[in-house]
Amino acid sequence: MSKKHPVIAVTGSSGAGTSTVKNSFEQIFHREKINVAVVEGDSFHRYDRAAMKKAVAQSERDHGHPISHFGPEANEFKKLETLFKEYGKNGKGKTRLYLHNEEEAAPYKQKAGTFTPWSPIAKGSDMLFYEGLHGGVKSSNANVAKYVDLLVGVVPAVNLEWIQKIYRDTNARGYSVEAVTDTILLRMHDYAHYITPQFSRTHINFQRVPTVDTSDPFIKREIPSLDESIVVIRFQDYKRVDFSYLLSMIHDSFMSRPNTLVVPGGKMGLAIELILTPLILDMVVKKKKK
Repeated sequence: MSKKHPVIAVTGSSGAGTSTVKNSFEQIFHREKINVAVVEGDSFHRYDRAAMKKAVAQSERDHGHPISHFGPEANEFKKLETLFKEYGKNGKGKTRLYLHNEEEAAPYKQKAGTFTPWSPIAKGSDMLFYEGLHGGVKSSNANVAKYVDLLVGVVPAVNLEWIQKIYRDTNARGYSVEAVTDTILLRMHDYAHYITPQFSRTHINFQRVPTVDTSDPFIKREIPSLDESIVVIRFQDYKRVDFSYLLSMIHDSFMSRPNTLVVPGGKMGLAIELILTPLILDMVVKKKKK
């Protein structure tokens, strides 16, 4: 944990909607003129696209089950822990980019599905911002969560998460529903052991729950809209939260437990702004004092 060089992490599963929360953070950073070192979670996968296919096949042959991007075999948890630790200590560290497609790869004259070389984080950043699968992960040899100052979880109800993943991968990436379903099922062990435990460590969780029928997520359908859902927001240190203010600012919101605020799905963006802006500004103030 660091006051001088704070680390913020948004963590969530594939298809969870972390990009939505990331966009809200980016708006806050831009509005408040905060210089942020951005780290993408995919940068800490162990294998590029071609090598991952080989590693999955090898794992199936040797162990009878494939490795996945959710688990430790396919990720550099120790390097991610080192980055957070080093940045918190002196504002330094190394990262890289994973080039998802040809458009991203073109400026680097590399193939899609490869990594750029490791390089130092630019000097002078106010804080580090991570968005990906493992911002709060723990494993046998790494404790990433230990070095995060603000850990935010994005956790849709699991059926909604699967619907979002199936919709994204079939429409944006060209996979069949059957292929995406197989991926979900093959990742289930790692999902249970390395993804879901992170949400018991988060400082704040945003969980979107649909108010329409999602009983069978394994059929191709439209994603329920924000207005067809509610957002359950759980706070770890709830005694420091001004719930009266949040309830007055977010219409139709209510508290379901002493540490839990429930807001209409359409007000999720507003809730993120109201909750996270003062936390981020407080980090900036403490940084300057330090």
